[in-house]
Amino acid sequence: MGAMAWNLDEHDGRLQLETGVEGRAAKMGHRLTLAANRWHARVDWAGDAPAALALTVDLDGVEVVSGEGGVTPMTPPEKALARTNALKVLGAKRFPQIVYQADTITNADGGYRLDGTLTIAGTSRPHTVDLRVDDLGDAWALAARSEVSHRDHKLKPYSMLMGAMRVADAVTVTFAARVAKDR
Repeated sequence: MGAMAWNLDEHDGRLQLETGVEGRAAKMGHRLTLAANRWHARVDWAGDAPAALALTVDLDGVEVVSGEGGVTPMTPPEKALARTNALKVLGAKRFPQIVYQADTITNADGGYRLDGTLTIAGTSRPHTVDLRVDDLGDAWALAARSEVSHRDHKLKPYSMLMGAMRVADAVTVTFAARVAKDR
């Protein structure tokens, strides 16, 4: 891993968000999978070790991929409405990007631990991500799974039926990418 910097984007991998549903009427709601289709990351290297990472997600590239559960299967118009509601919750008109900046990267079992700051809707909070790295011979496979709280970023989860059905506070973010060693 000896490059001076890696520049990654949606062509190198996928970044997804998974929501849950809670409340008395939770069975009526869909658990959503959203794809962040426009993102870019820069990984700066110091010798053979990553030293810093900056990730930016452009919210206008978010789409609802699927909705599991619910009373009926999710239709395309419902996906469009869910996307609109998600962007409202995130304040995307005022804050069109989500940014993660990791300034401390340490070796961890099977990869690295990234300690940094996650900024959503103008609220910055410390956030740690464990990144798994697997050697595929000609490439590196990168994978991470992390939970982000609406509450930590002062976001009010979308709700219906006077709060009887609402998006769960915790959102799971998954990342997977493949980086050629000769990059």
